[in-house]
Amino acid sequence: MADYVKKCPECGGINLSWNKEKGEVSCKDCGLVVEDRMIDFGQEWREFDSESGDKRRRSGAPMTYTQYDQGLGTEVGMKADLSRLSGKSRNKIFRLRKWQYRISTAIERNLKLALGELKRVASYLKLPRSVEEESARVYTLAVQRGLVRGRSMESVVAGALYAACRRHEVPRTLDELAEASGIDKKEIGRTYRFVTRELGISILPSNPADYIPRFASALKLTAETQSRSIEILEQAQKAELTSGRGPTGIAAAALYVSALIHGEKRTQREVADVAGVTEVTIRNRYKELLEKLKLEREIKKTKKKQRD
Repeated sequence: MADYVKKCPECGGINLSWNKEKGEVSCKDCGLVVEDRMIDFGQEWREFDSESGDKRRRSGAPMTYTQYDQGLGTEVGMKADLSRLSGKSRNKIFRLRKWQYRISTAIERNLKLALGELKRVASYLKLPRSVEEESARVYTLAVQRGLVRGRSMESVVAGALYAACRRHEVPRTLDELAEASGIDKKEIGRTYRFVTRELGISILPSNPADYIPRFASALKLTAETQSRSIEILEQAQKAELTSGRGPTGIAAAALYVSALIHGEKRTQREVADVAGVTEVTIRNRYKELLEKLKLEREIKKTKKKQRD
């Protein structure tokens, strides 16, 4: 019952009844219809699957930045059976479609091409929908501010995707983005820094622990090894060993140390290939972790057990 209907204006009674089928509020004491034509905001159907729900739903799809018009625009379609129309009518439809494309602004034309490329790269990297939506929003803002001028569309798309990955804490390296987009990773890094600076997007440094599950899965390491590597990273952060170091390198080194502790032999080459860093980086971070965190004893115990 509506909250604003307190009492009957005729007899002053509060014994009111709400008839949902008729959309009426009536007084049980005197019979006066206090309110009629009430709107029921609930749905009047049941959904047994997504298809039946889509057919009966009265509203359209939600707004999205992954489309150049945010999903609100319409276009002259070609799904109708044009064979039933006369030649003059068919030509008119063709002209309307052509002019609709021609009268679109430069920003819309840029977004049509760029968002298609963005979806391709996001699909290649298997990024979640939230990251794709955020990257499309960042790219749209960059186009509206004129930040794309003088730069390749692909590099700005890759920079926007990398910024969205960082904001949503989805671990993707510049090397992976470079492989997916075909743009040099240095160019992606420069564009990413430029776009985030000009748009005022604040992004925290990457957490090395975010990379552990992916690297551990690729190396087929156990859950115990993965948990121990996260503990090593926490100790390294307290000892200030992670500041100034690349997150992928320190994460790979922690995973390598944890694998040695649990007796799962993985070479530095294997770990470096998965993490996208060099063996020298793994070796240097490995030595720092052993020296500062005193982990040599645990590794020696594991080797002794394996010998026995």
